[in-house]
Amino acid sequence: MIPTVVWGTGNVGRAAIRAVDAHPALELTAVLVHDPAKVGRDAGELGGLDRRLGVSATDRVGAVLDARPRAVVYAASGDLRPDEALADVVRAVAAGAVVVTPALYPLYDQRGAPPEFRDPVLAAVAEGGGSLFVSGVDPGWGNDVLPLLVSGLGTVVDAVRCQEIFDYSTYEQEESVRHLIGMGHPMDYEPLMLAPSIPTMVWGGQIRLMARALGVELDDIRETLDRRALDATVTTRTMGVFEAGTQGAVRFEVQGVVDGSPRIVIEHVTRIHASCAPDWPAPPDGGDGAHRVIIEGRPRIVVTVEATDEGENRSAGGNATAVGRLVGAIDWLVDAEPGLYDALDVPLRPATGRLGRK
Repeated sequence: MIPTVVWGTGNVGRAAIRAVDAHPALELTAVLVHDPAKVGRDAGELGGLDRRLGVSATDRVGAVLDARPRAVVYAASGDLRPDEALADVVRAVAAGAVVVTPALYPLYDQRGAPPEFRDPVLAAVAEGGGSLFVSGVDPGWGNDVLPLLVSGLGTVVDAVRCQEIFDYSTYEQEESVRHLIGMGHPMDYEPLMLAPSIPTMVWGGQIRLMARALGVELDDIRETLDRRALDATVTTRTMGVFEAGTQGAVRFEVQGVVDGSPRIVIEHVTRIHASCAPDWPAPPDGGDGAHRVIIEGRPRIVVTVEATDEGENRSAGGNATAVGRLVGAIDWLVDAEPGLYDALDVPLRPATGRLGRK
């Protein structure tokens, strides 16, 4: 069994606890938390399980890493604290751990990552013999391995489009939804996540990763943005009231331009309520979210993936599949050479030993 730590117990960390517990090759040995109110609580409770796991949450990072865990799922957010997240990850890698995380956007395409992100990780690998694999929570597989796999089914491929279509009304991360993305703010508010160049900073690595796999050179990476206001006030179960006239939906694209045309596109369509921007792409059958890959060419191929999890928090399904990709890579990474890996390096494998496992 591979001793594994889950670091952070938010939307991603809850799913990570369940994924580690369910994996036959992994043993959950510690859960790290920042909130003092969570210290001492059982991991099963924090992970939304209906049973105790016998592992109590702790905020003693040094003690946990001094125990030399073989793997760490770093589930703390890097949205507003990228430097701190990088320092945490480097510390774990230097302690000899295999680390998987969605928190470090620049390392989605690790070969093209800025030196200020890549070099500290490589130094930690050399020092401690650990490894790092970064894949997105949007989810990463929807913007790398899935579109690349599906592209191989076509005879002629003109363009690859990856869509995330998401209803935030059941999501449980109010700080990000309201302030990073701008839902519920006046339309003249400028949310950080939608500022020029920020979408490229977050998703440009995945565009470059797909271009590398497809064997094409990018002319440029461009962005488009559209925002819509709510026609009526809505109330969500998890985040309360969003007033009419405030931002209720966002649609943007990060476009990889090849030979003057957008050929590799990551598109996000997000709403705070299904009634906003009804003419934009929507999940099938009125669901809360979907991830869709569209291969324009011959034949035209459309693959839509829907995932649900956590009962009423149905939108947590995307987080759960992203975590499944990361946690499912741990035993492969343990057997691999120490290093810095990306989605083209790490295979997506069957759920061996997990069929029927609770």
